[in-house]
Amino acid sequence: MHLGVGNFFRAHQAWYTEHAPDASGWGIAAFTGRSPGAAVGLERQAGLYTLLVLGADRAEAEVVSSLSAVHAADDLDALRRYLASDEVAVVTSTVTEAGYRRDDAGGLDAGADDVRADIAALAADPAGGRVTTTPGRLVAGLLARRAAAVGPLALVPCDNLPDNGAALRRVVTDLARLVDPGLVAWIDEHVSFVTTTVDRITPRPTDADRAEVARLTGVDDPQAVVTEPFAEWVLAGDFPAGRPAWDVAGARFVEDVRPFETRKLWLLNGGHSVLAYAGSIRGHLTVAEAIADPLVRDWVEEWWEAAGRHLTLPAVEVAAYRQALLDRFANPRIRHLLAQIAADGSQKVPIRAVPVLLAERAAGRLPLGATRFVAAWIAHLRGHGAPVTDVRAAEIRTLADGPADAAAAEVLTWLGVDDLEVTAMVEQQLRELEQGN
Repeated sequence: MHLGVGNFFRAHQAWYTEHAPDASGWGIAAFTGRSPGAAVGLERQAGLYTLLVLGADRAEAEVVSSLSAVHAADDLDALRRYLASDEVAVVTSTVTEAGYRRDDAGGLDAGADDVRADIAALAADPAGGRVTTTPGRLVAGLLARRAAAVGPLALVPCDNLPDNGAALRRVVTDLARLVDPGLVAWIDEHVSFVTTTVDRITPRPTDADRAEVARLTGVDDPQAVVTEPFAEWVLAGDFPAGRPAWDVAGARFVEDVRPFETRKLWLLNGGHSVLAYAGSIRGHLTVAEAIADPLVRDWVEEWWEAAGRHLTLPAVEVAAYRQALLDRFANPRIRHLLAQIAADGSQKVPIRAVPVLLAERAAGRLPLGATRFVAAWIAHLRGHGAPVTDVRAAEIRTLADGPADAAAAEVLTWLGVDDLEVTAMVEQQLRELEQGN
């Protein structure tokens, strides 16, 4: 089962399942995120869709058939029915960082209106309460699974959260404890939480992409998904009820995901954020346009230099990954919009920029790449570059209001950085960005 039928899932987890040698024995029952549109469109096509893989010099198309069923997010009867069946062994999720409904301390945001409503609904009616959040939907399903006594299950988050398995475990058990404390002990015994890191650039398809699909396949596919040739999936954890042979399809199973997770989070995702905020301020619309700007590329390399000093993987592997990223970013056939990447910075900047900034300061350095990362985000919040789309937009845009010095100080305090030298540098870089220097 999968929560969050977005383009990334269809280019990644569904693709790995399609390419597993035992794919004929597995299928995915998928549920949409915010919008039911994907469910409607994919149902019309019996779950089939075209994956268009765009390399720098060629395009390839394949039909992916690993989706057995697609449901709207609010089809809770189906969700409970699947999780009450021993045929379901794995639940993956791609719901964005914000979808896990975490508070600033990493626990469940139990004060949020939607979370409170889920808790009340499940406490009043464990078997049929109406829920809307990802933790609420998972707890509703786990209540159904416990009642059916059908055995163990693996939950596998695939979003860009550090230690995402532990993060999911915490919000699920926090909500379970507030609904039915006895469920927590059952979860501990029957549910594993797998930690992952995922990597495949998947932009929104354009009309030109759909025309390319039609040219290659002879089919006009409104559900086509576009991606790049590169794909990576690193996982750590147990699958007590089994899993597809994703390892044969290229996934990597390790004891500890953290070195790979951090490399990807800082270099790919952090590099994307620098491109999204600083690149869009300079008038660029896509990743390929921004990385072709020598100044923006220098800023990305500057960020990578700061971040790379704190990675634990071999230096030669980090250097190879950086070069691969430059090649991927420059792929002119992947139209990855900076505005798309810029969304929900309040969830991304604290886990991408701040750890590197603090590590560099602890080593006695003032990392211009990390401070520029923060300065570019503040400029974005102040109306420069890509439009602000953020679950906490009202709060953080207020922090960034006013003179540059006040904005730098307020946002850095919100990020947990109390350092006068850093604040002065962020203020200086913010002024430079806003003045177009």
